This record gives sequence, structure tokens and C-alpha cells, in this order.
Amino acid sequence: MDKLSQADKDRIIQLIQEGQPLPKEDIYKLTADEEDVFLFWNGRSETTTNAVLPFHHIEHIDEPRQEVQEEGTMFSMFDTKGRQKTGWHNKLIWGDNKLILSSLLHGPLRQEIEAEGGLKLIYIDPPFAVGADFSHTIEINGESATKSQSVLEEIAYRDTWQRGISSYLSMMYERLKLMHSLLAEDGSIYVHCDWRVSSFLRIILGDIFSNEYYRNEIIWKRSTAHSDSSGFGNLHDTIIYFTKSPSYSFTTQYEPYSKEYIKTYYRHSDNKGRFLDRDLSAKGLQGGGYKYKWKEKEGLWRCPKETMERYEKEGRIYYTKTGTPRYKQYLEEMPGVPCQDIWTDIYAVNSQASERIGYPTQKPEALLERIIQASSNEGDLVADFFCGSGTTAAVAEKLNRKWLATDLGRFAIHTTRKRMIQVQRELQEKGQDFRAFEILNLGKYERQFFLQELNEAQQRSRQAAYLDLILRAYKAQPAEGHTQLHGRRGERMVHVGPLDVPVTQTRVQAVFEECQSLGYSQVDVLGFEFEMGLVPRVIQEYADAGVRVRLRYIPKEVFDPRAVNKGQVKFYDVSYLRATAEKDKDGKVIVTLRDFVTNYTQDDLDAVEDKLRKGGSQVVIENGQIIKVSKDKNGVQKREPLTTEWHDWIDYWSVDFDYDSKKEIIRLQAEDGTVEEKWTGNYIFENEWQSFRTKQDRTLEFTSAPRVYEKPGKYRIMVKVVDILGVDTSQLLEVEVR
Repeated sequence: MDKLSQADKDRIIQLIQEGQPLPKEDIYKLTADEEDVFLFWNGRSETTTNAVLPFHHIEHIDEPRQEVQEEGTMFSMFDTKGRQKTGWHNKLIWGDNKLILSSLLHGPLRQEIEAEGGLKLIYIDPPFAVGADFSHTIEINGESATKSQSVLEEIAYRDTWQRGISSYLSMMYERLKLMHSLLAEDGSIYVHCDWRVSSFLRIILGDIFSNEYYRNEIIWKRSTAHSDSSGFGNLHDTIIYFTKSPSYSFTTQYEPYSKEYIKTYYRHSDNKGRFLDRDLSAKGLQGGGYKYKWKEKEGLWRCPKETMERYEKEGRIYYTKTGTPRYKQYLEEMPGVPCQDIWTDIYAVNSQASERIGYPTQKPEALLERIIQASSNEGDLVADFFCGSGTTAAVAEKLNRKWLATDLGRFAIHTTRKRMIQVQRELQEKGQDFRAFEILNLGKYERQFFLQELNEAQQRSRQAAYLDLILRAYKAQPAEGHTQLHGRRGERMVHVGPLDVPVTQTRVQAVFEECQSLGYSQVDVLGFEFEMGLVPRVIQEYADAGVRVRLRYIPKEVFDPRAVNKGQVKFYDVSYLRATAEKDKDGKVIVTLRDFVTNYTQDDLDAVEDKLRKGGSQVVIENGQIIKVSKDKNGVQKREPLTTEWHDWIDYWSVDFDYDSKKEIIRLQAEDGTVEEKWTGNYIFENEWQSFRTKQDRTLEFTSAPRVYEKPGKYRIMVKVVDILGVDTSQLLEVEVR
């Protein structure tokens, strides 16, 4: 303030009173302190989210395997508990990483993290393109279709740039501060970015972690050529490396020797192979400061007499033409050239690579291998909070590290799940150990958090705000004077299911009865979750009685006002699957997948055809069908269904043969810090058997391996299907074992 004249102060006060923005130079003067540099942008806030939401345990995966008891005799196909019985379970978490980070940092799971030695390494590859596209490609009968990114991803990432770089920095700043707090004192962080944001992220990382702990700006040359008529071709990404303190783990990594390097330095050879000759006075070679006159006329060398004599006996001494002794270091003994901060030996994942999954932002495993090996040790905990296709988790598992991975995208979580099961199988085939992993989310507590924020902003009752939000997102008008019906959309009535619990058969029955009594013939029942007993047979019975009931999922996007205001929220129909559980002649239980029905719509078929150019084609998803539409050079249109069978929609399915075996216990933390364990009433899906498609193998099994139950009784079997769009559908079966 001392730098401001009285006239400046009066002018600033007047601007504030009038609600006018302050010039940046005045802001800098007002905030100036003893520091020479102050990092400021529009919207910067020092506060971070401190919400503590319980994690729901959705699924537990420990790849089953066949084991030999003795020659010619087999154990049961499945272990009753899985390979890993105690200890840390790796974690794959679906949700907003801001809420996940806050809940990890302030909640009960923090104790588990600290018990494992703390979080030692974070690698993140956050979105850094203004127009980032998080759509993904799905393959169907030899054709490729594009699955649009979810509105949640679009709003969270694309709209991150609504105010330009300032809003992006605000998003990243809060998350990086949470990561800094969660990271162990001897931990490291690597932030992957490109030219668009590298300079900004470098500065805010220095602000959070302190420039004192800046280690490297790594240049990764990801491609060999890129044509750009407006400038020099952009071939690299930047990886910014910081540590949390001066005490951290680092292991030097090596690049393989190039032919040029070998030719230049390994000029000599003998009967043991190529070697380079090193100066005997080189630091670290002789381990002492003794002077030993090896030959009177050749001068003095800093090398202990005993060491020189040992080198002579080992044949390690090489004499130059002038008679100077040099130490032999063989090529085979050296791991390579120590890595510098420019990496040119790791290439982007090409279209033919075996590790290629088809995820748009997939990074090569070799890149993560170098980072994880450099800044962590076996048994350490590694995290990636923008995990994408799961490369960090896959490499961490292979290198015997524990891992924690999160992502906002449903498809990213599904892609990572399949990838990690594949890693488990590969390690199993090699006879190597692997850890179980579990899939978590914040479930209804995340929805409650979002709704509470909206209520505080609108100052309305919780139920009124909730109904208004869902009806607006569904583009429906409120309907007064009904018990079960909340709105009307065109000719269809609308019922909004509860925020916290699944829509039950009893609720749907009540909706049906009110529609029937009032003469309504069509109704949409909206819900976040649905009871698994709501099968097509029941819906058909309602239709036969004169009321067409349609069940539709409410997406999480409804809690973002921008998505609602833009009319971008898409509700999608509940899919149905039919599976059966039967016993073979030996009494073993086999589950068979029989049918799958979906009505998913992403595109308007007629609109696509109208815009299609002659000679062009496009794959369209409409009303449960994937159709290739094309227009020849004469303008003749053709529609070719790609989903000709129900199983074309299936990407993955799995079975829990004893669904009631493991209760879902959540840990609730009170304001005083005490933790209470509570049963949710649900069970954790134990993934005992699964079959899924990969980019390399599109085949799918439709019958599970046989399951032997150790005790007689009634068992509930859960069958889970994930379709090619990444959406889960489940069914419960019952079987009696005698």
C-alpha cells in the first residue's frame, strides 16, 4: 500500500464501489510484499477442497487360476479367497480426482497409505489441449465407431478452458496442492505436458513444491518428424520433475549404447571383448588419494599400490602408446549411457504395438518404466490421478510396486480394469506374484456433495432442488397434484427416483398403478441405480396392461449447471442381460450368457445421413443399433447394421459365484476424527471369472469355467456385463447346491 499515492488509493476505492475491475498493475501493488515475484491469475484461490467422502467398494479382482495339487489331480478351479489374503490392495477409483484426493488426504484411507510407507511417486498426464478430445474408438465387426466423450468429461476438461489459461491453472493448482499434501516427504512428482502449458505448470509447481526442489525439465522426443508450414515441427512433450524435500529416492537410469557411441568410445578390444580405457585418476575409480610411482620415467598416478597391482593381475590395465596405464572397462559390464534430460530412445505407441489399446492419450510403457524405476523402489506406492488407459498402473504392477489410479471417465476405468487383469494373467503365466486390486467410487456420497453445493447456491429445500434439477436436465415440465409422478415430457409422464438408493420393484409398481388409475399410457422412471429384479418380463407385463414403462439412468452430469443449461445431459435406457446358472453331470455350476438388450442412442441417424457427403461413410449409434451409413458418388444411401447379434454389444463379462460372501463395509469419519465402520447393505463383487475382448483378440467366451462349491446350500451368483460403450449391467441368479 505504501507504493500507492493518495490519488491511486482514491481511484481504487471508487472502482471497487462501482463494481469495476481493477487494473492488473494496481492488483500487483496491492498484493506486493517482500518477494520480488508474485504468482497471480484471475481466479487463484489458496483454499482447497476438504470434503471427506466414503469410498464404495464396487469390485475386487484377484485373477483366478488352476493349480496342480499333485500329478494328475486338480484343485478346484477357483481359490476361495484369491491369492492375496492380507495387505494392501491396489486401487482403481472412478470419480472427480479433486474429491478423491481430498477424501484420500483427510479420510480414513490416509492411514492405509501411511502404513504402506506413504505415497512415494506421482505421475500425471493431465489434459493440456484447449480442445482436448476424450472420445474413444470401438471396434465392431471389422469397422470402427467413435464413442463420444461423456458430457461429464467434456464439461470437466473442455470447459476447463472457459476463461482461458486462468481457469486451467485454477483447476490444476488446487489438485496439485492436494497431491503435494498427500505425497510422502521423500516423494517425487512428474507432470507430463506439452508446449501449450509447460511454462505455466513449471511456475505453479515451483510455487507449490518450491523451486528449491525442482529437479528436471525432461524433454521427451515422442516422434521423429512432423510437418508444419508455419514453423518448426513440434516433436516433443515436457515432463516436469519435482521432489517434496531434499531427501528423496533416485536411481540412475541408462539408455542403451548407440552404434555411434560404441564406435567413438569403445575403440579397443581384446579376447574378452570391447572396452574403453579410463583415466586411473578418475574420481571413484581408485577409491583413495595415494601416489604410486608405477614407472620411474612415466610420472605419478593417483592410485594405491595395492589397487594397481590387483588391476595388473586381473588384466585390467591397458597401456597407451606413450606407456600410460589406463583402466579397462568392458562394454558388457556397463548398463549403458546415464540418462540425461533429453530422451530420444523412447517412441510413442505405434498402431502395430502389442501394448496398444487404442486409448487416445496412451503413453508407452517404456516411458513409465524409466520414471518408476528412477524415483521409486520395489514395494513403494505409486499413483496416477489422470490414469487414462492405465499405463502407470500396468507398469507399476510389473515392477512390483503398489499402485493407486483414478480417472473421471467411465471408459478409462473399464479400459484400465481389463488391462490390469491382462497383466495379472501374464504374471501368473510367468509364475510371478501380483496384487489384488479393487474398484472404488464415491457413489451416492458424491451425488449428495454435488446436490448440497447446488442447494447452498440456490437456497432451496433439498427435495425441491433435486426434482427441479433432474426435470430441467431431462427437459420435462413439473406436474402438480400427483403422488408418484413428478413431471411431463411431451406425452410421457416422468417419475424421478431417489438420490441415495436404487429404484425398486415396489416403487415402479406404484408408478405403474398411478399411471393406470389416471389413464396415462407412457411413463419414464429415472434413477441413478435400479434394483436388479426389474427384468424385461415385468416391463412387458406393464405394457400388456396398458402402460409403457421406460427405465432410464440419470447421469452424474446433471450436477453440473453448465451441462444442464446447455442441454447436453443425455439420459440412457437401462440395458438388460439374461444369464443362466446350471449344474453339469458332476454337480459343478456353470454360468452361461444368453442375451443382452440395449437401447443406447448417441446419434441422430437421419441428421447424419443429411450431412453425409457423396462417397463418404459414418458409423452411427442409434436405439441399440450400430449402423454404418454410406453415400456413393451418385448420392445413393446405404445402411449396414454392424450389430447383427446381441453379443456384438458385449465387451466384457464376469461372474461372482458367491455374491453374499463379502459385505461392503464403508468407513465414515466423524468431525472429531473418529472412524465408524458401517455395512451399506450391499456386497462387494468378487470377480472370480471373466472373459473380455482385447484389441488383439476380439473373441469372447459365453460359458464360464465350472465352479465347485465346498459346502451345500443356496448361493446367489452375480453376473456383470460391460458393453462396448463401457456401461455396466448386472443380474443376480440363485443356485442350490446339495
